[in-house]
Amino acid sequence: MHRRILAPGALAAASLLLAIPASAASHSPGAPGIGDPYYPYYGNGGYDVSHYDLRLQYQPATDELSGTATILARTTQDLSSFDLDFLLDVSEVRVNGAKAAFTTSGQHELVVTPASPLDEGTPVTVVVRYSGVPSTKSAYGFSTWHRTPDGAVAADEPESAWWWYPSNDHPLDKATYDVSVAVPDGTQVISNGLLQSSSSQRGWTRYNWRQNKPQATYLTTLAVGRFDITTSTSEGGVPVVNAYSKDLGDNDGAARASVERTGELVDWLSGYFGPYPFSSAGGYVPNTTTGYALETQTRVYYSPKQFANGSNTSVVVHELAHQWYGDDVSLKGWKDIWLNEGFARYAQWLWSEHEGEGTTQELADYVYASHPADDAFWTVKPGDPGPDDQFDIAVYDRGALAVQALRNAVGDDAFFRILKGWPKEHAYGNASVADFEGYAEKVSGKSLSGLFDAWLFEPTKPAAAALRTAGAPVQPRSWKKIEATNDVH
Repeated sequence: MHRRILAPGALAAASLLLAIPASAASHSPGAPGIGDPYYPYYGNGGYDVSHYDLRLQYQPATDELSGTATILARTTQDLSSFDLDFLLDVSEVRVNGAKAAFTTSGQHELVVTPASPLDEGTPVTVVVRYSGVPSTKSAYGFSTWHRTPDGAVAADEPESAWWWYPSNDHPLDKATYDVSVAVPDGTQVISNGLLQSSSSQRGWTRYNWRQNKPQATYLTTLAVGRFDITTSTSEGGVPVVNAYSKDLGDNDGAARASVERTGELVDWLSGYFGPYPFSSAGGYVPNTTTGYALETQTRVYYSPKQFANGSNTSVVVHELAHQWYGDDVSLKGWKDIWLNEGFARYAQWLWSEHEGEGTTQELADYVYASHPADDAFWTVKPGDPGPDDQFDIAVYDRGALAVQALRNAVGDDAFFRILKGWPKEHAYGNASVADFEGYAEKVSGKSLSGLFDAWLFEPTKPAAAALRTAGAPVQPRSWKKIEATNDVH
């Protein structure tokens, strides 16, 4: 609290009036975007979130969602107002206990004006009361809220939070979470981390989930429906929670035969990437019509279509690899997507080698030979593909080629030290492709700028020398399984 000594007289009153606008002038609105050139209005400026507490109620029959989000943050500038990314209908906002003014702007901006300006470095508690029908909301012409026969799912990339909670929606602002959702008895709620408790009262059951490690907003997931939930512990001691919609039909067996191997695969990946970084692992398969999978932190989202042709552990390997490459270490900007997808794809290649279905080198040779020099595949730059090509197949396959080229350049000893050391170097934080290049050079003792430029940034087919290709490669046995995961994130 700032105290002023008031003296009688017009001069003192005038001085006080002059002081108010001078103070207010130092405060300005937070930016409506965090500064990502791919998505200028994703995320927000002026504050950093440390924790989200979401206490919600959801009615599957009508798709009505209501509740309260409590956001703990700290200002990073003198703020007169700030934005949250959100689409539902807001009834009240409070900032540090006092009612705040609010309005909407643009496609998904909730603009909050506190009763008093906020100084830089101020701890802030924002409470947002809201309600709405998420399936009726869209931004930029799309929705990431997926209805199911018995509920709904929030899982998408690079955005999905807007449809169910207000946030600073960019991977640069990671936070911990408490997600508490009440649903009608007989319906269940799946989210990230570990289930802390559940209780029933007056026909409603409330589920309380906690994610105790920093998590990007797009990696937060919510699934409501009727599930068969399995629990186990991996040989390495990681709790595993999986869930399957009770109406998966013919895909049920293949889904379980794949996802139930999560504990085994987490332990196997730990041998390459280091200790598993979170309190639990697992996945869920809701009855959706989507075709992709997504590395939602600790609780991977899989669509039934991933298993339409039978079991596929390769997709499980891909999404679990993201728990280290993408979730533990998240990208600084969306242009750094290679750090997520190139390494998750390479994990699939490592699994192929483990299963005796094609070595990483054989897969690299096959991919390289499959795309002639004039193929548009080579015009996509995995190190900065642009927003339109962010999830192009070249980011995955050319991205994995770059990883194999790095391995060949530095040798296996340095390569596997890089692979395991990187998640530890930036644990629970963010990093860029440039950061990775610097780390790889530090560990290997080699200059790698030419290699990274050729494989990640040049819109042309690199020379084959870095891959040691020889002759016409044969399609590895694992290729069809890997190719079947081309729609995953």
